[in-house]
Amino acid sequence: MIPENLSAIRAQIHQACLRTDRAPASVHLLAVSKTKPASAVADAMNAGQRDFGENYLQDALPKIAQYPEATWHFIGQIQSNKTKDIATHFDVVHSLASEKIARRLNDARPSDRPPLKAFIQVNLVNESAKNGVAPKALPSLVTMMKDCQNLQLLGLMAMPPATFDLAERHTFFSELAGLGAQIKDDFDLPHFQELSMGMSDDLETAIACGATWLRVGTAIFGARQSQQET
Repeated sequence: MIPENLSAIRAQIHQACLRTDRAPASVHLLAVSKTKPASAVADAMNAGQRDFGENYLQDALPKIAQYPEATWHFIGQIQSNKTKDIATHFDVVHSLASEKIARRLNDARPSDRPPLKAFIQVNLVNESAKNGVAPKALPSLVTMMKDCQNLQLLGLMAMPPATFDLAERHTFFSELAGLGAQIKDDFDLPHFQELSMGMSDDLETAIACGATWLRVGTAIFGARQSQQET
């Protein structure tokens, strides 16, 4: 089932790119494997998937150890006491949201590993229950991160409220793309050209607004069980 689901998602992405004059190669699929067993990761890897997203550190570490050849993305809220393990074991983080966390990740990144790739999570609509940097605080965080030699800033990430319809999500994604373009214009950041936005139910809208990374879980692995970090 997972190989068939991946094939269907890839075809959907390809068609959405063609409809919006996007190069299909410019849009990357991140398979959100959180709460799913290592066997599901194996099935996806056998179908050609290499990028996997995890929210829960303790759930992710055994999978990373079992499949070190995959590229592992941390997509959950980054707690201070987890920064060392995240900086040590992951390749990419999508949810960097403060100068404190940036410093801790930078300091904890092993010297024998390449810089940790990072997206800044932006809280566009001031949701109290959602992590992220307010747009007005974004330039300050970007300025600070320019001095973090062990971090490579790739772009921005955001998640629209679950209550938003597709029209509202289009506006939301467009606003994030506009912020990304402004940061790119204002700062000399050679790798800053990515947008992590869009999931199973709104990926076509995200592609139309410029998404370069899509975080897709349910459409690949099926419904997930809720889980609390320990």
